[in-house]
This record gives sequence, structure tokens and C-alpha cells, in this order.
Amino acid sequence: MILNYIWIALILAAVLMGLVQCLMTGEVGVFSDILNATFSSAKSGFEISIGLTGVLAMWMGIMKIGERAGVVNTLARGVTPFFSRIFPDLPKGHPVYGSMFMNIAANMLGLDNAATPMGLRAMTELQELNTDKQRASNAMIMFVVLGASGLTLVPTTIMAYRAQMGAANPADVFLPILIATYCSTLTGLIATCIAQRIRLWDKMLLGVIAVLTAVVALLIWGATRLPQTTLSALSAAIAAILLLGLICWFIIRGARKHVNVYEAFIDGAKDGFGTAVGIIPDLIAILVAVGMFRASGAMALLEQAIAYLFSLVGLNTDLAAAVPTALMKPLSGSGARGLMLEAMTTYGADSLVGRLCCILQGSTDTTFYVLAVYFGSVGIRDTRHAVACCLLADLAGIIAAFAIAPVFFA
Repeated sequence: MILNYIWIALILAAVLMGLVQCLMTGEVGVFSDILNATFSSAKSGFEISIGLTGVLAMWMGIMKIGERAGVVNTLARGVTPFFSRIFPDLPKGHPVYGSMFMNIAANMLGLDNAATPMGLRAMTELQELNTDKQRASNAMIMFVVLGASGLTLVPTTIMAYRAQMGAANPADVFLPILIATYCSTLTGLIATCIAQRIRLWDKMLLGVIAVLTAVVALLIWGATRLPQTTLSALSAAIAAILLLGLICWFIIRGARKHVNVYEAFIDGAKDGFGTAVGIIPDLIAILVAVGMFRASGAMALLEQAIAYLFSLVGLNTDLAAAVPTALMKPLSGSGARGLMLEAMTTYGADSLVGRLCCILQGSTDTTFYVLAVYFGSVGIRDTRHAVACCLLADLAGIIAAFAIAPVFFA
């Protein structure tokens, strides 16, 4: 419903802005500009979605190989000691650990659309263990917060979008997204642990957090000391090595387990094709609305107002154009994706604004979508502290994105 109101508001605001311009200046051409924006935006949305089909098909095929080769189960067992600390109410060795890890793994690979079915399966299993079927359990809330914070190790779809939009180096946002999304996830994890009175001083929990924080701190330290060209190249190189290593690991493990790797890839790729086709209507809808909003001049007016506010507090006014994406992200994933693509179209994929919007898109998941779909799927009405913890995670990710983008891409 939130996206419904946003979509209506964007279109009506565009027409109203056109009417105001017509009355004030007598220029009626603005209505032609708004109408033409609907056609060009619809065409752009379709072309982008079709271009994304190959990437989604490939990565869901790779994920299917890993699933059949037992890699995912191996990783799930590996994280069980950590999971047992943050999910103390769950029975050890319960199948829900595997389902939760599959969801988190899909998010870490940037396959946000593929993560949803796995997340819904995990919520169903968590509901079976829940004693109060109307009230969210602690385990449910922790899982939803981790999902909404959207820890992204490899921003696959964002890199695919950047490639579609003509970025010179689509993977150059790899490290900034990793830093921003870690800040978001860490904040959500700590907030939920405090709310649920989980012992943060547990040696295992503290050890994992300390190691990961040290790695991120090292990345930030290096980012502030390396030349920008070197930093961008290093980010792309790390992304390439990580992606290729992951692919090889899954394939080799599948071959050793006597899995028909090719058949597994084809089965997963079919799911990827269906996922890519499924997002076409959503992407076209939001791109058309945003295109009308910009063509009317309303977006420029909004960005000028935000830039003025930024100047009052001494912030870089160039970053103001990314604020709409930041505000949209917790409300609508497709809406934020549309704003990100629109920003790259308007300012360029390799502009500071274009890259910042990509970082914002990868820093968190869509909070209210995750809350509505995940809790709604199992009939939960009382979500307790889930919303507050998710929004704290969103805020941390947004602040980190705005702070780190100028360091990498000033």
C-alpha cells in the first residue's frame, strides 16, 4: 500500500507541476515532455529488465549447483556456532538453520529476488516453533532484521545494472557497498541483541563481530590512503577474484559429489529467467512515474531544496540528488531501484550521484516490504521491536553510504 500511495503521488505531482508551469509561463510543451517521458521510461524499464535476465539466470544457476553439491549445507553448519548465540531459543541442528542461511546467502550474493522464497520457507519453519502464533518470536525478529539489513557480499544485480547503464567499471562499487551494508547489519544485530537481552559479551559473538569489524576498518583505512584510481581498480579486482573463486568452488565441489553440474545450472537458470521477467512490470511502473516526475521539473525542485538544506549544515550539495533513493529504499525495493536507474540515466553511471545511489541500493534491503511479506506470510500481527531495529539498521546504512561514497569517488 505504501508504494501505491507513492506511485499515485509521483504521477499527480508531475501533472500538477506541469499545470503550475503552464499557468505561470504559458509554456504548454511541458505536458508533451511529461507524456514523452512515459514512453521512454517504459522502453528503458523493459530493456534494463531483459538485460538483467542473463545475470540473474547465471547466478541462480550457480546457486543451484552449490545447493545440490552440499556447499550451502556445509556453510550452514559452519555458521551454526554463531547462529546458536543470536538464536538461543532455536533447537540446535534444526533444519531452519539451513533455510535461514540459504536466504542470507542469496542476499550476500545480491540475489534479492531469489532470497524471498528461501526467507518465506524459513519463516514457516520458525512459525512452527513459535508458541504464540500471532506474536513474533525473538528468532523471527532477529532473522527479519538480518534480512532487512541486507548484508551484501557480492552486489551481483547492482553490478549488472551498472553494466547495462554503461559504467566503465561496474564492480567499482564493490567495497563501498560492502562497508555500508556491514554497518547496517552490525547496527541491526546489536540493536536486536540489546532488545532481546542476548549476551553481547559472549566470546563467540564478540570474536566474530571483532574480526569482521577489523576487516571493514582496514578497508576504510586503506580507502582513505590509496589514490582513487588505485582504489577503484582494487575494488574491482577483489570483486572479480571473489566471484570467480566462488564459481570454481561450487563447480569443483559439485563434480566431486558426482552432481550433474550442467543440469543443475540449467534448472537454476530457468528460475532466474522467471525472476527477471517477473520484475518487468514493477520496474516499468516506477520508472514511468519517476520519469514523469523529473520531466515536469518537480524532481529538480526537490533536489534544489535538499541541496539548500545540505549547504546549511555544511554537507556536499552534490549528494543531494541521491536523497530520494535513500528515502525510498526502506519503503520500496522496486521504487529505490527505479530511482537508482533514473539517477544513473540522468547523471551518468560513473557520476558521484549515480554511484552513491548504487551504494544506497546495496546498503540495506527494503524494510517495510520484508516486514510485510515475511510476517504476513505466517499471520504475525504483533511484530514487537522488529520495526525499530530495522529502521536503525537502515539509518546506519544510509549514513555510511553518504560518508563513504565521497571517499571512493570524490
